Amino acid sequence: MEKENKEKQVLYITHIETELGLMVTAATNKGICMFEFADYKLIDLELRQLEEIFKAPLVQGNSTHFDTLKTQLDEYFKGKRRTFDIPLDLAGTEFQKKVWLSLLKIPYGETTTYGKQAELIGKPSSVRAVANANGKNKISIILPCHRVIGIDGSLTGYGGGIWRKKKLLDFEKEQIEKLR
Repeated sequence: MEKENKEKQVLYITHIETELGLMVTAATNKGICMFEFADYKLIDLELRQLEEIFKAPLVQGNSTHFDTLKTQLDEYFKGKRRTFDIPLDLAGTEFQKKVWLSLLKIPYGETTTYGKQAELIGKPSSVRAVANANGKNKISIILPCHRVIGIDGSLTGYGGGIWRKKKLLDFEKEQIEKLR
């Protein structure tokens, strides 16, 4: 019989105060797997999903990824960082992961539509599926789904609330303007 040498995986979880309110973050040994607004109505469901996907319990604790996240967030909100390079451990289907990673291609301070995002991943007829995948993004701000808007320019759905989406977009545009 083979001896199991693996340490049992756990998901570390903590709270981080940001410019937009309290957020919950979770990490595996590989990276951040959740960064969500604490008042998000589906946060309990997302936490249960993480436990199921990673087959690991949530444990209040610290991770080196949290320190990196706090540093990079601080730099972002001071206007000194436009992209995040923190390790991520995405929890979703292959399609969802492809959609989420495509968010990283939307330039800081700019927006795109769900249709353009669907084209970007090579699935131009999958606009609804792309919008649905964005809605399941568990890593706010870092995977910038706030940069995706409706075809008519409206600020459509955002789990953290439309007011936060507007604030993030306005903040990024302000930072771009400061450089002009």
